[in-house]
Amino acid sequence: MEDNSVSWKVRAIRGATTASENSVAAIREVVTELMLAIESENSLDVNEIISVTFSVTRDLDAVFPAAIARQRPNWDTVPLLDVQQMYVESDLDFCIRCLIHFNTPDPNQPIHHIYQRGAKHLRPDWGFVKARVPTH
Repeated sequence: MEDNSVSWKVRAIRGATTASENSVAAIREVVTELMLAIESENSLDVNEIISVTFSVTRDLDAVFPAAIARQRPNWDTVPLLDVQQMYVESDLDFCIRCLIHFNTPDPNQPIHHIYQRGAKHLRPDWGFVKARVPTH
């Protein structure tokens, strides 16, 4: 007897970017750019998203990134959360990070984590330049 059941798995996509300033327009621009890149590079089906958490550095408070993401087509029912990133003196300024949990019927689906603008420096282990890590 053949097993035709689908084996779903929870996976996660990371992303980060930096805004040019603390303004609604600057934050909207980079969040929209990041979400578009994550969706297209991962063939992400919004119906498979479990939840998205955005974190922002303490210098960003003009608008919630989740409010921007919620305006994307079909994202109005996705559970979204905004939090403030833990403050570390050497962290990037105006940085927005996201963590997207989603279900997938393909447990081997390649994941493309998207790091844009100044955030490209955050993950040297994913092929980017050296991170800003304090030595003391």
